[in-house]
Amino acid sequence: MDDLLIWLLDTVQSIDPVARTLIAGLAVMLETSILIGLVVPGDTIVIIASMGVATPLEGVAMGVAVVIGALIGESIGFWLGRWLGPHIRVSWLGRRIGEHNWVRAENYLERRGGIAIFLSRFLPVLHSLVPLTVGMSEYPYRRFLAWTAPACILWATAYVSVTSLAAGSFRELVDRVHFAGYIFVGVIALFLLLAFLGKKLLQHVEARHLEGPEAEADADMKD
Repeated sequence: MDDLLIWLLDTVQSIDPVARTLIAGLAVMLETSILIGLVVPGDTIVIIASMGVATPLEGVAMGVAVVIGALIGESIGFWLGRWLGPHIRVSWLGRRIGEHNWVRAENYLERRGGIAIFLSRFLPVLHSLVPLTVGMSEYPYRRFLAWTAPACILWATAYVSVTSLAAGSFRELVDRVHFAGYIFVGVIALFLLLAFLGKKLLQHVEARHLEGPEAEADADMKD
């Protein structure tokens, strides 16, 4: 286990730090701008890239790149919605997403306003659809940015800091603790589990607020 993890961390660290940081930022940008996040979650790439963080400066740079990438991506999603939203919605991709998801995003935004923009960063599907949906509405871009920026900062800080700290702690412990690899895997697994449970809890709470008991029952059936 330890040897495998050392190989994995060394492989990630062997990538040029600038390139690694830019890849993470680009991945998050694409996630929310052109709906790639519906297929390849940006948080997976951020976690892998953050494993290679070797210094506090690299960690800060990674966090900044991820935040900037998320803001650029959501801004692109917003303006695509403003300019091409109806065309995207009736396109092949829009139909594949499902009309019920578009309606869900619209209802969510209508009932929750800015809170919906903030919370959508942490919700499956909606984090990719809400920027487009906001763009299709008359919601001002500055207000959209004011709500989504804190969410992006919180999201990026959590993923980058937990992963990089866990990787750094593993390297410090590997020569002294025989099961250091299991500790590292356990920390990452626990973080991902908490993130997953947090998303599911938030999803249930928002479904109850949005559509009442009927929506919550539907969410339970899907689980």
